[in-house]
Amino acid sequence: MFKSFILSYKLKNTYRVNSIIYSIKQLPLIGKRLPTSLYSSKGLKILGNIISTISEILNIFLGKVIYILIMIVSMISMYKGNNENNFIHMFLFLSLAGGLLNTYMFNPTKDKYYAMILMRMDARKYTLSNYYYSMIKVIIGFLPFTLIFGRYYGLSLITCILMPFFVMFIKTIYNSYILYDFNKKGKIKNENVPTKVIWILIAVFVILAYGLPALKITLTENIFYIIFAISFILGIFAFRYVNKFKKYKKAYKSLLTHDNVYAVQKQTSGEVLQTNTLKQIELEKGTTSNKKGFSYFHDLFVKRHKKILMKSAKRTTIITFLIFVTLIFVVEIDEKVSGRINELLMTTLPWFVFIMYIINRGTVVTQAMFMNCDHSMLTYRFYKTPKVIIALFKERLKTLIKINLLPALIISIGLPLLLYLTGGTDNYLNYLVLFISIIAMSIFFSIHYLVMYYLLQPYNVNIEMKSSTYSVVQWITYVVCYLFIQVKLPTLYFGIATATFCILYSLIALILVYKYAPKTFKLRV
Repeated sequence: MFKSFILSYKLKNTYRVNSIIYSIKQLPLIGKRLPTSLYSSKGLKILGNIISTISEILNIFLGKVIYILIMIVSMISMYKGNNENNFIHMFLFLSLAGGLLNTYMFNPTKDKYYAMILMRMDARKYTLSNYYYSMIKVIIGFLPFTLIFGRYYGLSLITCILMPFFVMFIKTIYNSYILYDFNKKGKIKNENVPTKVIWILIAVFVILAYGLPALKITLTENIFYIIFAISFILGIFAFRYVNKFKKYKKAYKSLLTHDNVYAVQKQTSGEVLQTNTLKQIELEKGTTSNKKGFSYFHDLFVKRHKKILMKSAKRTTIITFLIFVTLIFVVEIDEKVSGRINELLMTTLPWFVFIMYIINRGTVVTQAMFMNCDHSMLTYRFYKTPKVIIALFKERLKTLIKINLLPALIISIGLPLLLYLTGGTDNYLNYLVLFISIIAMSIFFSIHYLVMYYLLQPYNVNIEMKSSTYSVVQWITYVVCYLFIQVKLPTLYFGIATATFCILYSLIALILVYKYAPKTFKLRV
């Protein structure tokens, strides 16, 4: 089994190194001057291995600390009460939700496809060796931070040590259930496509994680020990079942097919994705439009693809509305929570830069536009003329802004309402600034993602991502937005600065599109 793990790790690392070299070749200015023989360069392969190793270390630790900071530590600051119990309470219920959402074993990744399907490695040895490695990473990655933050909030040393093991047992229990279910029904669950039942359970766990502390109901360390003891016993049986399971080959043959993003029967990942989205297109005979020219063309596209374009935005809007309803209920029954939320609303508007970034549907919408329209239309010369590109860009920008405004309006109305219900403010401009700044952020991200798409169009004809520059800009956007979580500024000043920046950025971005999009909006090779 150890040999299988070493071979699989080398395979995964080779893929990472080649991906790094490929990304270097895609960089503007220098990329085209680098020869294909770069892939055989020992120096670059050593550099790639170093970067890959650093990436693996960051993967072990960075994700865990960000998770604890955002999902637990930042939320605890909103509650007044026993932070010790709040920490263990949130960690426990969020671990239950995470166990359902991130299994490690049933995530259909490229390395699994290459190893088990193309190279025909022993599926059982490959799966178990990599799963055990993943569980070791979970324990090693969480342990330093459960110790640091757990001890800071007053938890005992033994509790802090047990917390990462609890995460491991929960994941293994759920994985053993998936294998048992496959053994009975012959269908394997893809963790990237959770069922409605799983989404409901996740929602319940998240509500329990954050809702109960607002009502001053939290689990204690003693209750955690009882729950951990149950998970430990079930986990031992789960590990035995996972270890003795004999049908991994059959399970992965079922997983790594059309439901996967990987190819079989010479079908590319993009084509598989496109095939799945075609099922959501509405091709009713009566679908028409009163508009003319490219407005007519775009209007038909929106009407036929409204499920793809609107589904996630509507879902986010509903969830956002329910969150505000819950908050209004909480502030009405608890004065301490009400006062704390009032303080946060007056100083933590910068947090909403990251929140608006998360709920923005720019990536989903532009991908749908490419898959179901541009990847075919860009093969025609007339479609790449400046007049056509600019005309269609205007229509698409209007649509994307409307889509993103659905949840943004709930937030922009909900924040001033919450501010009023929690005691209000002496400066009435704060109400207006809260409303305008959220709307401005929503419009900013709509423009930002569409401009990125037109200036850095990242896909080739097979709907594969081929632009490292686009990925870098995405990463920079994420980092900058995340850093705003650490910023605390008066709402009035930050709101005015945000609205001003959004207006200036939007004007500059639109000018760049008008000037350069006719040259950059093309199929990648």
